[in-house]
Amino acid sequence: MKTIVRSTLALAALTLSGLAGYAAHAASFDCDAKTLQPDETAICANRDLNDLDVRMATEFKWLSGMYAMGVRGELQDQQTAWLKTRQACQSDLACIRKAYEDRLKVFENDYNRFERPAPSK
Repeated sequence: MKTIVRSTLALAALTLSGLAGYAAHAASFDCDAKTLQPDETAICANRDLNDLDVRMATEFKWLSGMYAMGVRGELQDQQTAWLKTRQACQSDLACIRKAYEDRLKVFENDYNRFERPAPSK
């Protein structure tokens, strides 16, 4: 079950990342906006970072759907705090990449805490 869910999530992220090159926005913001922060400008200009943004936004939405209403607010608060961390990177590509990688690890850890039925034999 875990493999199926991860495969489905990975496929969704890949599909969205494939579309990201055709759209004028990353998953979480519009690259055509008049006022972009330095981190957003760097993400829009870098395909790998754009793909990480697509993946992060996809996994965030997926995870938030798995949480009960009372816990979703906490997840949103954590996401807002993470966004400030990413913004502090300014246009430092390595810093932005690390921010995404760290956040995606948190999502993976959160996912692994969900109880799942044992595989049937």
